[in-house]
Order: sequence, then C-alpha cells, then structure tokens
Amino acid sequence: MTIRTTHSPVSGYRVQEFVNRAVIYLTLSIVTLIVVIPLVWMFSTSFKLKSQLFTKEIYWIPKQITLENYEKILNNPSTPIGRWFINSLFVASVTTVLKLVIDSLAGYAYARMDFPGRKQIFGLLIATLFLPGVMFLVPNFVTVANLGMLNKFSGVIIPALASVFGVYFMRQFFESLPKELEEAAAIDGANRLQIFFLVALPLSKPALATLAVIEFLASWNDFLWALLVLKDRAVQTLQPGLRTLQGAYTSEYGLMMAGAVIVAVPVLVLYIFLQRFIVQSVATTGLKG
Repeated sequence: MTIRTTHSPVSGYRVQEFVNRAVIYLTLSIVTLIVVIPLVWMFSTSFKLKSQLFTKEIYWIPKQITLENYEKILNNPSTPIGRWFINSLFVASVTTVLKLVIDSLAGYAYARMDFPGRKQIFGLLIATLFLPGVMFLVPNFVTVANLGMLNKFSGVIIPALASVFGVYFMRQFFESLPKELEEAAAIDGANRLQIFFLVALPLSKPALATLAVIEFLASWNDFLWALLVLKDRAVQTLQPGLRTLQGAYTSEYGLMMAGAVIVAVPVLVLYIFLQRFIVQSVATTGLKG
C-alpha cells in the first residue's frame, strides 16, 4: 500500500510569497544601510575631538563627546554660518515657491489646454533634459552678469526657475486626474483659471509636496552656480561658504562634518513633515502620456 502526498497550491503560493517578501526586505535593508551608515558616521564625527578623527580603531560612538566643532564653526567670524544658513533658507524657499507656481501652471497648460504646437514644444522641452547642465553655465553667467545680478540672490533664483523636470512632473500628474471633475466645473460656469485653482490645484497637493521636496533639495544643495554668482561672504549660501573649511593643504574634518549636519537638518525636517504627501503622490500619480 502506497501513500501519495500532494502539495497544496495554496501552500506553495504562500511559500513563494514569503520568499519574495524576504528578498524585497533584505534588499531594502541593504540599501538602507548603504544610505544611513555615512549619515551616522558624519553625525558621530561632528562630536569627536580632533585627536579621535584618525585612529586605527573605528568608534561609532565618540569616546568623549564634545561640542567643540559646533562652537568653532558657529562662533568664527570668518565663517558666518548663521548668515549663510539664512541666505540658503531664503534662496531655497523663494526658488521652491516660484517653481511650484510656474511648473503647476505650465504643467496644467500642457496637460489640458489645446494650442498650436503643444506636442512639439513639449517634446523640445523634454529633449533639453538630455543635455548636461554645465552646457548652460557660461551663457547663463554672461546673461546674469550683463543684467547686473552678480552677488545678488536674484542671480541664483531667476535662472533656477526654468525647471523642465517640474513642468513634466506636474503635467503627468494633471494627466492622471479624471477630466469629469473639470467638465462638471465647466458646466457650472467656471472658466479655465477657476477650474485650475479650485479643482485641479487642490487635488495636486501630493504632487506639489513631492516636487517641493525635490526642488528645495536641489536649491539647498546647489554649489557650483552659487559659487560662481555669489562672491561676497555676506550673500553666500551654505554650500560655497562651507567650502572655505577645506584648504589647499589641510582640511578641518570635524568642522566640515559639523557643517554638513547643519546643512542636512532642514532637508530632513522638511521630508518628515511632507513624507505623507510624498507617499500618496507616488501611490496615485500616473505616468500616461
């Protein structure tokens, strides 16, 4: 007498699902460690004494925690980091707000309005994404210099407003919204601007929050363009300002890590407050053409 054993299809499916989830979580854990470990090391190094920076043994937690690096960088008249912080916050905030206004208006126009050459113009804009940004440094610098915007915040803010990615991002989001909502508003007598501000824009909060984080981060971390335009220490932002901590022959790594922590805090705070909208945007935004 032989006994035959059969495996249930449901049981096999559960095993396969468990393996898939395990692989996904393992991959995400590895990626998280790759991202988090440098941040933890940066934070730890900012609280170390200079004598603890170059040792054979690795100490994730400093033997002696000190605020010396933060005191030096905050109290040094030659590195007015408080002023640089305010400058960076102002430039990044103004740039982000203006980009959201321009990108949402342009994205809605490309998504919903029908005008001659719409597809051709939009295709030309998308083609510029494949061009390296350094191609525009010289012509943009010459333009800014001729307009008298050197050493002024406007010289950093205005050129950054031409954001093709932002227009594309908002256009894709507006394309995913059901047209029936806008048609119902049009039947009630709303014009195009009223439909945009009262119907489309309120529904685009997740996309706007995601774009705000992306654009704020790009403006906050801008180094090369700010370095070219802002020469005076009084108007410099954090990124080119902190460059002075690294000399030609010596580098104050403790001070640099303390400055890096100060630079990273606003972005982390912004992400914490807007992460709910970012997740919602990723989950709901369509990418249809």
